[in-house]
Amino acid sequence: MDPRPQTAPARIRSDIAHNARVWNYWLGGKDNYPVDRAVGDRVTGMYPSIGEVARADRAFLGRAVRHLAGDAGVDQFLDIGTGLPTGNNTHEIAQHTAPQARIVYVDNDPIVLAHARALLTSSLEGATEYIDADAHRPEQILRAAQPTLDLGRPVTVMMLGILNFVLDTDEARSIVRTLMAAVPSGSHLVLTHPTLELGGEGNEAAMRFWNENATPPITARSREEFASFLDGLELLEPGIVSCSRWRTNPREPEVAQFGAVARKP
Repeated sequence: MDPRPQTAPARIRSDIAHNARVWNYWLGGKDNYPVDRAVGDRVTGMYPSIGEVARADRAFLGRAVRHLAGDAGVDQFLDIGTGLPTGNNTHEIAQHTAPQARIVYVDNDPIVLAHARALLTSSLEGATEYIDADAHRPEQILRAAQPTLDLGRPVTVMMLGILNFVLDTDEARSIVRTLMAAVPSGSHLVLTHPTLELGGEGNEAAMRFWNENATPPITARSREEFASFLDGLELLEPGIVSCSRWRTNPREPEVAQFGAVARKP
């Protein structure tokens, strides 16, 4: 998802690599162009564990959604910056556990929206909607989500690998605060974010290459900065960890991507 403001309808560009399509490539998908594969291969050459990061992030999504739709009893999900559909999408996981679950996917990448509308179908008991909205405009997201989600009941707000495209940390905090202020007690926030603090040889060089050759630009953040997005919320165990180690084998190899789930008290 490119969270930058749009002044005109976005068009699909095949001449520059885009994060949603490159991420799809790293996950083994086919919804990408030669330029995406070329950049993806260059990044992998500099940062060989990037494919592991992508897979770990996706597996974290599955564990978090299963817990929230099951043990936590939350049946509404706002998935911001969903990316291209792959296996085990949010609504599939949630509705497998809670068939009545209602999911709103948010993106402003035209290729993501086209694929989502074609491929992501809801259970009969629940609902799945896809909205074209910008992460820089949380109020717009909330307005567009209201026909599908009841914001008077707990909602899980999901931002996996999206705040790293909001380069200003104060703005990123403001986005999170606005979203979480609009949902009631018992709601949850699910976050992942790249970092340079968990190793990953070549990570920093790969980010520089990305910012020079692909879109949108990306940033890493420290544990302290990541934790600031969770201010006022109650962290679920095991807290802020590599997303590969969230509620899984603690000996699982770390990847350079923080993950956390927190509850609004």
